[in-house]
Formats: sequence, structure tokens, C-alpha cells
Amino acid sequence: MDLLLKEAEPKYYTYTDYLEWDEDVRAELLDGEIVMMAPPLRSHQGASGELFFQIRAYLTGKNCKVYAAPFAVRLFPQKDKRDDTVFEPDIVVVCDPEKLDDRGCNGPPDMVVEIISPSSAKYDRLWKFRKYQKAGVREYWIVDPEIRTVQVCILENGRYVTSVYDETDKAPVSVLEGCEIDLAGVFAE
Repeated sequence: MDLLLKEAEPKYYTYTDYLEWDEDVRAELLDGEIVMMAPPLRSHQGASGELFFQIRAYLTGKNCKVYAAPFAVRLFPQKDKRDDTVFEPDIVVVCDPEKLDDRGCNGPPDMVVEIISPSSAKYDRLWKFRKYQKAGVREYWIVDPEIRTVQVCILENGRYVTSVYDETDKAPVSVLEGCEIDLAGVFAE
């Protein structure tokens, strides 16, 4: 299934347009095109909730903040709100408070977590991977509840170096020194 919304006459959308959408619209912008998002599966929500819980517990009393979707991330913010790529990752960690405003994150977060589904796998593994890498997101997790794995991508010299963990592992969070995520809990659903 193609996630891109097709129109008779394609329109180029920006963050300004995005701000006018109803709050219940589940869509992102990729290079000015609308990408519709399907409602998440129960396994997706279970993994998301547990990841958020573990990261949030670790961050208690620390400067970095964790946010769950819906939370807008403008990877390449422009002052005139003409940026054409706005994602709503499942989970983000932001350690620089200057990047935060009432609408979300302006610039690359320190960590992004995307939980894939069959309809979003290519989008998350290819398109978002490239954009996050280009923007300088230091750590990108791709969580696959179906095969119970986490692909952890760490930015080194402008390129992601990837490791894969499964439900028997504790995965270290590179951007949060000393933080490990118990993947058995993430995939308990």
C-alpha cells in the first residue's frame, strides 16, 4: 500500500499547511507531499508505551526530555515555516531545550524511535532513515513488533552504523549514558 496521498493535481505542502490541519489528522510531510498514517496496531501501542515508560523512568531528574506521538519534528526548520518535511515519530528524546516549542521539536532530536507496521516498513526503513541521517539525528531506533527486533542506528561521521537486538537483549541507548532498554518488556504484548 502506498502511503502517499495522491491528488489529481499534486500540491506542495509546507509546515504552514500542516499547522492548519485538524488535530485528529494522522499525516506527515515528506518533501512537500502528504503521507497518511494508518492507525497503529495493539502491538505497536504496547511496544511504544513500554519504551516510553523505560526511557521516561531513566530520565527522571535529568535534563533530556522524552515525548510520545503525536509530536511534530521539523528536521530542517525554516524561520518562515516553509519547511516541507515534518515527521511525528513514535518517541523522541530531546536534550537541547532550545529546540523545543509549543508545537514540538525544531531541528533534529537526539534520538528517534519509529515502530514499524507492515504498511510503514519501507517508509520508516528507507525514507525516514535517509532524512534522519541527513538531519543529524544521533540515534535512530526502528522497532519491529512482528519479528521482535530493534535496529539501532548510531550516527558516526554522518552515516548510521547499525546493530540489531532481539527480545532477549537489553539494548543500550547511546545518547543516554548508562540507559539500557529491556526488550523483553517491549515485546511482551
